[in-house]
Amino acid sequence: MDSNPFTSDTFETVWKKHFVADQPVFQCPYLHNLKFYKHRWLPLYFNLGGTHTKGISYTPVPGAMAEPGNKVYLIYDVPTYFTEGPGPSGFPFKLEKVRQYPGYLINLEGYHDIDDYLSRNFSKSSRYKLNKYKKRLEQSFDIRYAMYYGEIERTLYESLFQAFRELLEKRFDDKGISNNNLRDSEWNFYKEVAYPMIQEKKAALFVVYHEDTPISVTLNFLAGDILFDAITVFDIDYYKFHLGSVNVRKLIEWCLENKIKTLDFSKGHFDYKLRWANKTYHFDYHLIYNPRSVPARLLALLFKWYFQTKNYLREKKINETYHRLTYSLARKSTQPSSPRSYEFRNLEGPFKNEDWKEIDPATLAEKQLNSIIFDFLYLHEGTFRETRVYSSREDNSLFLIETPGEKKIAKITGNHSPVTDL
Repeated sequence: MDSNPFTSDTFETVWKKHFVADQPVFQCPYLHNLKFYKHRWLPLYFNLGGTHTKGISYTPVPGAMAEPGNKVYLIYDVPTYFTEGPGPSGFPFKLEKVRQYPGYLINLEGYHDIDDYLSRNFSKSSRYKLNKYKKRLEQSFDIRYAMYYGEIERTLYESLFQAFRELLEKRFDDKGISNNNLRDSEWNFYKEVAYPMIQEKKAALFVVYHEDTPISVTLNFLAGDILFDAITVFDIDYYKFHLGSVNVRKLIEWCLENKIKTLDFSKGHFDYKLRWANKTYHFDYHLIYNPRSVPARLLALLFKWYFQTKNYLREKKINETYHRLTYSLARKSTQPSSPRSYEFRNLEGPFKNEDWKEIDPATLAEKQLNSIIFDFLYLHEGTFRETRVYSSREDNSLFLIETPGEKKIAKITGNHSPVTDL
């Protein structure tokens, strides 16, 4: 693949700084456009970028001679739809491919616009729902969309990344599992690498705003006519409005308008990827070695077995149990906020000002009410700007929500179920 952002100087330099700063870098004499660092004890060489890329491509050097010794080169995350190597006739090295993650993408070739794509890939009832989600979101809130690509002010970038992290923390706190991207080492890497790559047009931030507040953020990388969706998150308070579906729809629209032929959702299975993708593939790990070296052959087969075992455990969802456990351990000294559920009921009798105190749902202290207010707006097709909220002076579990033509009591009753929509 031409112009792979994950083998660019910027990506590799920043990645090395954050993960293997003290390691020397090696070029493989028979593989183009890849750099490696060595395992501390074993003759095993890993490609720069490790598991933090969204797809590695490489080209074997024609006519390469077998390298003496027992070296093994490990290349992470090679998508099966990329041009794979080694392939030339007579290439003197052995390749072991180890299947790891499923991948999903949208092939956009031949589509004129978003309506053309939807009409050829979704049923009439599904198109109706997707159009309704967008209409209802934009009807209830002041929504705008922005793709930061090629240029972004540093102060804006910093504020967006802060909002990005807060949305991810909120999302995974709700799910009760840990997320690798939120580890300081990974988050600091993505934050540092994305800014210069946006300037280079090798990365982009897609943001959905409610007024001036980011409610969905997607970090993308670009390679020619391919856009990689690297990390995406939406504010779970808006889940009734299917904000995740609206986000994907607008990404497709941007891709079509900018002649992007492939929107790659990258590795890992999520239901939303399956719903939107029109092509599936896999990520493989590649182990390349000299088959005439017995130590190299044994080392390669050992790591092949290791990765096969990891994939087996992943397919059995052992990794989900692990992420829930690590989340619990990380949060053991913190007092989690109590999740809320609620029911709506009619106001009995006339509204009396002395019984209620008006509150501002936009204030930090009342942010926990957003999901309740937004559910009310979805049910009654109200608008956020016209909504007024009151708290009971006698019962702190009662709130009155009012839009023109509708007035309901929200009664807080207990725990709510985790959000599952993207």
